[in-house]
Amino acid sequence: MLSFQEKEAIIAKFPELTRKEVSMGRVNYHFEESLHEKKIVVRHLHENGNGFVYVGKLPQYEADKKGFINIRDFSVEEMEEVLAEAIRYLSSDPAGEPVDEVWVNREGTQLHLKEENGYFNLYFKENLEEGFGSAKEAHVYLNEEGFRLQSGGAR
Repeated sequence: MLSFQEKEAIIAKFPELTRKEVSMGRVNYHFEESLHEKKIVVRHLHENGNGFVYVGKLPQYEADKKGFINIRDFSVEEMEEVLAEAIRYLSSDPAGEPVDEVWVNREGTQLHLKEENGYFNLYFKENLEEGFGSAKEAHVYLNEEGFRLQSGGAR
């Protein structure tokens, strides 16, 4: 587990984040240029190394109902990746671009999730496999079937 100081050093690599002290020795980091209502990227980073990062609705993370994940046991690489993804997410238009994502399973099978006319359609090659009413519904299905996000546009 990374120490408080090590996590702060990683966060310092992101100059767009502003440090704000809160109660009980905890620290928040804000992204003032956020295009979303949410501005806090790192919440309640504590001297014991515990803390949370806002990932919103990024499908590759299992966030709590407020959109945060616990970073207590994250490695350097995981910290850098989640912070970059959180900033990228908060930099995107909340209305967003249409969903256009590639998902892959352990066998290497690729499925393409595309938003079309308000529906979220899942394709294997050129064949329509499944349709969903929301991106979240499609993401739940894909995760349950063992697929992970490989690449995508708006998130």
